[in-house]
Amino acid sequence: MKAVVGLGNPGRRYEGTRHNLGFMVVEEITRRPGAPVIGVAREQFESLVTETTFGSERCLLVKPQTYMNLSGSAVQPLLAWYKIAPADCLVICDDLNLPVGRLRFRAGGSGGGHHGLEDIERRLGTQEYPRLRVGLGLPAGFVVESFVLGRFSDAEQKAIAPAIKSASEGVEVWAVKGVNAASNRFNAGPKPPKDSSHEQKKKEE
Repeated sequence: MKAVVGLGNPGRRYEGTRHNLGFMVVEEITRRPGAPVIGVAREQFESLVTETTFGSERCLLVKPQTYMNLSGSAVQPLLAWYKIAPADCLVICDDLNLPVGRLRFRAGGSGGGHHGLEDIERRLGTQEYPRLRVGLGLPAGFVVESFVLGRFSDAEQKAIAPAIKSASEGVEVWAVKGVNAASNRFNAGPKPPKDSSHEQKKKEE
C-alpha cells in the first residue's frame, strides 16, 4: 500500500485558498475515472482518508485535519498503522518559489521553509519521502501569510486549474512507475503554445 497526502487547512474558512493546493489535488484524484474511490471518506489519525487504486497499486488518499503546521502529527501515526514506509508516501503541497502552476516531483530533500513539510520531516525523522510541489509564484511586495491564505485571482485560476489536473495525472504515474518517471514527465512544465501565425505561413508555403 502507498499513501498520497495532500496538505492544507481544514474548515470552510480555508476552502479554495492557495495554501490548500494539496487538498485540491487529492480531491481532483477522486474525480479521475482511472482512480475509483473505494468506500467513503473516513476519519483516521486526525485525517480524512479515502482509498483508491492505480492499476494494481492500492493507495490511501489523505487530507490531514490538524492545520498545516502540525501535518506530521497526522501523517506519522497513519503511516505507522498501515506499515507504509516514508518512501511510499507522496506529500503534495504549495510552493511559493515555483512559478504559478509549475509542478516539481522530488524523491526527498528539506522542507525549504514549508511548515507542513518541516513538521512531517520532524515527526518521521527523515527527509527521504517523495513530495510534489505545486507553484504559487509569490508576487513582489506580498506578505507570505496573507498571500497563501488568500484565494486565487481569475488570472491565477487559468494556470492553477490545468496544473491541478496535471498533478493528479502525475500522482498516478508516481504510484505506478515511481518518482523519477513522474519528475521526468511533469517537472519540465507545460509546453509553450505553438505560434499559429508561423504554422499558417508554413501551410501557405
